[in-house]
Amino acid sequence: MAQVVWVAATIALVAVGTVRAAGWLFVLCLLAAAVTGTLALTGGRSPLGMLVAATLPPAATVRALPWAVRGLQSKRSPASGVPIGRILTSLAISAALLMLFGLLFSSADAVFADLVTGLLPDVSSAGVFDWLARLLLIGGGLLGGAFLVSRPPDLEGLRPKPPRTAHRLEWTLPLGMLVALFAVFVLVQLTVLFGGAGHVLRTAGLTYAQYARGGFWQLLAVTALTLLVIAVAARRAPKATRADRLLVRVLLGALTGLTLVIVGSALYRMQVYADAYGATRLRLVVATIELWLGLLFVLVGVAVVRLRADWLPRLVIGTAVLALLGLALVNPDRLIAERNVDRYLQTGRLDVGYLSGLSADAVPALVRLPEPVRVCALGQIAAELPRDGLWATNLGRERARRELGSIRVTARVDCPGTGYR
Repeated sequence: MAQVVWVAATIALVAVGTVRAAGWLFVLCLLAAAVTGTLALTGGRSPLGMLVAATLPPAATVRALPWAVRGLQSKRSPASGVPIGRILTSLAISAALLMLFGLLFSSADAVFADLVTGLLPDVSSAGVFDWLARLLLIGGGLLGGAFLVSRPPDLEGLRPKPPRTAHRLEWTLPLGMLVALFAVFVLVQLTVLFGGAGHVLRTAGLTYAQYARGGFWQLLAVTALTLLVIAVAARRAPKATRADRLLVRVLLGALTGLTLVIVGSALYRMQVYADAYGATRLRLVVATIELWLGLLFVLVGVAVVRLRADWLPRLVIGTAVLALLGLALVNPDRLIAERNVDRYLQTGRLDVGYLSGLSADAVPALVRLPEPVRVCALGQIAAELPRDGLWATNLGRERARRELGSIRVTARVDCPGTGYR
C-alpha cells in the first residue's frame, strides 16, 4: 500500500509541469519525484533503509548497463519468445514506414503537416542536443528503475544498532536547561505578539520590519535544530521504568510545545516582513518550510506521547511532498503577484523589475495593474513566452496567452530594472 502511495505522489509531482509555468517550482517537484519514485521502487521504511534507498538510483543505472547488454545479447525475448534481432528489425521497418507515409501525407495536407510539426522534436543543433540530453537522463532513469524492479533490494532489515542508553542525569540536565531557555524566549515572543511590540522595539532600537527580518532566519534554524535534539534525546533516553517514560514525555513534550510557539513567531515575523517589503519566491518557500516544520512538531508531539515513532520517517517525507504539492496548488507566482499588486494599490510601492521576472503564472494577477506599470510588468513576460507544442503543453502559459491577447503590451515605455523598453 505504501508503494502505491509513493507512485501516486510521483505522478502528481511530475504533473505539476503541465499545470504550472514556474520552472523553479517544477525543478523542486522533479527532485521530490526522484525521491518518491525511488521509494516506490525500493519500499524502504526505516530511516536507514530510506537513506540507503536515496543512493540506489545512480548505482542502479550504472549496474543496469551490463544487465541490459546481457538481455539484448540473449537470443529470445523472455516475454514473447521472438528473437531480439527480429524485434529490432520490426521496429526499424515501422519507423521507416511512418516517416515515408508521414512525409507524403504532410505534403498533401497543410493541417496534417502542422499536426506532424507539433509532434516532431526540434531538429536544430541546439534542439538535437537538448533531446539527446533528455533521452540520456530519462532513459537512464527508466533503465535503473527496470533494474530495481527486476532485482529489488532488501531494505527492510536495515536498522541501526540500538544506542547506549544514557543515564537519567546525562540527558535531563541539558534538556531541562534548554526547556528553560525556550520558555524565557517564548515569554518574550508572547509579549511581542500580544501587545508589547512597541516597548520591545523601543528597547531594541529597530523598526518593526527590521525586527521581523533580523530574527526569522535564526528562528528557522532553531526550529530545525530542535528536531535533531528531540530525535537524539528520544533515542538515548531510558524508558525502562514508569518514571523514565513520564520524564521523557514531560521534557520532550514541553520542548515540542514551546517550539510550536517559536514556529508561530517565525511565521508572524515573515508575514510582517512580506507586508513591509513585498512577497517573493524565497519568502514564500521559507514560510512553507516553516509551516511544514510546525506540522512535523505536531507529529513529534504525538510520537512523544505514544513513545513510538516507527511511522514518523515516512510521514516526514510524505508531509514534505504534501507541502510541495500544496505550494503548487496555491500557484506561488500568481500568489506573489497578487500580494504585490494589492500592496501597490494600497501604498504605491512596487518592485516592477522583480515582478517582470516571474513566470506566466503571474499574468492573471499582473493585468490588474494600471498603465504604464502594467506594460512594464508584463512586457518582458510576453516577450519571453514560448510557443508550446504538443510536448510542452502548459495550462499556465495557455491562460497567460489568453490574458495577454486581451490587452496591449507592446507600447514602448521606459521600465528601469526590467530589461524591457
